[in-house]
Amino acid sequence: MRIPDIIIAVDGYSSTGKSSFAKIIANEFSFLYLDSGALYRGVTLFAIENGYIDADGSIDVPGLDKALGGLDLHFGEKGTYIGDRCIEREIRSLAVADKVSPIATVPQVREFVDKKLREFGKFKRVVMDGRDIGTTVFPDAELKIFMTADPMVRARRRAEEMHTKGEEADISEVLKNLQERDWIDSHRETSPLAKAEDAVVLDNSDMTMEDQMKWLRNIIAERFCCA
Repeated sequence: MRIPDIIIAVDGYSSTGKSSFAKIIANEFSFLYLDSGALYRGVTLFAIENGYIDADGSIDVPGLDKALGGLDLHFGEKGTYIGDRCIEREIRSLAVADKVSPIATVPQVREFVDKKLREFGKFKRVVMDGRDIGTTVFPDAELKIFMTADPMVRARRRAEEMHTKGEEADISEVLKNLQERDWIDSHRETSPLAKAEDAVVLDNSDMTMEDQMKWLRNIIAERFCCA
């Protein structure tokens, strides 16, 4: 299937499989994949390690804002990096997951991440996932997808991912974390999580990845008339 040079925005709740879905889209259609969540997690890890966020979630916004100017956060061969250090494992930890939503509410952080994403998006043929890609980062994206799934299904997926990486995961704690993130993401003042008016909804609670890709191919065929 051929597909024109477009931007595909994949938004939705955490642990709905946005990143996995977007990566497969990128691979199948030879698109560049950008993980906005990894950038927010990278900033969160940076904030934790440098004392810009306390255990209770209090954020030193002026200090963090100033430090962002010197933060070399980028994508590399093995994923997300700060300078020469690959941080893929650290940013997927529950410790980072607990703090990423509060960090993401900081307007300066969102501006920092959005700027990086827009630089990549200039070249089209990009698929990126996040929570405000279709509403804020790329409101003119040609295809917007909003992903959702049953909360318990999402919690199980997240716990399985953590177990695979050798991390402890209590399903009740994971579910609590997801519910807290949902509320924070949906109620933050700057760029809250919301479905774009022209986004198509994908509820993948009972769908395999093959099912999701079949659904996507049908959407692309209908909308862009490609073969």
